[in-house]
Amino acid sequence: MTALVKLLQTTAFRLTLVYLLVVALFAAFLLAYFALNTRRLMNEQIARTVDSEITELTGQYESAGLRRLVYIVESRANQPGSSLYLVTTPNGAGVAGNVASLEPGIIERSGWVETTYRRLEEPDADEHTALVRVTALPGGFRLLVGRDLAEREHLFRIVATAGRWSVAIVVVLGIAGGVFVSRRVLRRIDAMTDKARVIMAGDLGGRLPVGGSGDELDRLASSLNTMLERIETLLRGLKEVTDNVAHDLKTPLTRLRNRSEAALRHGGSEADYRQALEATLEESDGLIRTFDALLMIARAESGEPRADMTVFDAAEIARDVGELYEPLAEEKGLALRVEAAQPAPIKANRELIGQALANLIDNAIKYAAETVVPAASLIPAEAGAGAPVLPDPPPMFPARPSADVVMTAATVGDRVEIAVADRGPGIAAADRSRVLDRFVRLEQSRSQPGSGLGLSLASAIARLHGGELRLEDNAPGLRVILSLPRAAPA
Repeated sequence: MTALVKLLQTTAFRLTLVYLLVVALFAAFLLAYFALNTRRLMNEQIARTVDSEITELTGQYESAGLRRLVYIVESRANQPGSSLYLVTTPNGAGVAGNVASLEPGIIERSGWVETTYRRLEEPDADEHTALVRVTALPGGFRLLVGRDLAEREHLFRIVATAGRWSVAIVVVLGIAGGVFVSRRVLRRIDAMTDKARVIMAGDLGGRLPVGGSGDELDRLASSLNTMLERIETLLRGLKEVTDNVAHDLKTPLTRLRNRSEAALRHGGSEADYRQALEATLEESDGLIRTFDALLMIARAESGEPRADMTVFDAAEIARDVGELYEPLAEEKGLALRVEAAQPAPIKANRELIGQALANLIDNAIKYAAETVVPAASLIPAEAGAGAPVLPDPPPMFPARPSADVVMTAATVGDRVEIAVADRGPGIAAADRSRVLDRFVRLEQSRSQPGSGLGLSLASAIARLHGGELRLEDNAPGLRVILSLPRAAPA
């Protein structure tokens, strides 16, 4: 495909031709309207002048007779100009005037008529066109007064010529402008196409060029760049998930195989087999929980649950989840409080919001329990009834209230924020964005059971609902805030 063909096939060039056609038609219509109105105005001016002369000449004829009329017509006919005069007898013979010949039957017709004629002083010259009015006089005589239309036709030709040149100039400039604009647009499109080919070849880090003018092509390129960033992020996340799944699931699968192989190799009693099966089931449940979390994250990121969104009270969900986890907190030696007295309406998927809050509460209880020191551990094993009373524990052992887990739900402006705060070890500021990725577990959490998917799932659920998951310092501990758009009450 040649460059000229590509240029002619561009949308910009076609739009330019359409606009050019509209402008040319408008200009032609405007000039034609101007020319016709100019012609009409000149005809009206001629008519008024001729009517005035006929009225005057008719009055002279009626008051002074034919001789006076002939004298006035002869004197006016001999003056230079475009005026035409003719007085005829009842049988059509000329008496006075400057008209040599007319079209047949003109002199017998009364009223206005446009006709060709020859002047008396130029009987052999070309015919001219005139606008005349014929009036019947008493006694059968007829009076013709008119004006030559050469000036009108000359002005009309000037306007028509100017109109043709104007339309021609508009067409030429329009085509030149269309070519210029189309070439600029085509260069930008070609640059975007070349970069798109590079991206399709595998360079996901490439971005479409943005000119900086803020036009529609810049907006399109910006939107596509945002989409490419999202795709790159998803593909990077997919690669990381694949690597992490392969790495994190290899260990439990290896343990499953080794335990099964050991049970088969060494044999033993029924109790030994039962213990091996129970360990296998426990490992299998952990794998199932991991895959369930991954499936739920994928489902949330696909946007599928948006069809099941309803308006409900987030404070009620917070109270229900808190009541569910209160026995677990007590078992860990923690005090769980829920502060959600005021309604906090949101439009969301109830199941997913409940799952996100459950993950946040479970994490808070899990890590806050690390700071709780059982009271029995402060008494030496050999201490008996007569043992001396130990002094108060040093400050390194925090008191129980510092390990409380608090969940709040409140409306903040146009957002509903559900916060879960604990008094655990917390997360360093440098690691707070990283822990939202899949399978990320910090060093201090390696000893705790889990797959590193809880915060990632909560973050995916927040994004699905147009919200965000923020991690803040609770001084000490961690405060996790699930921020969602507020909805009108159901």
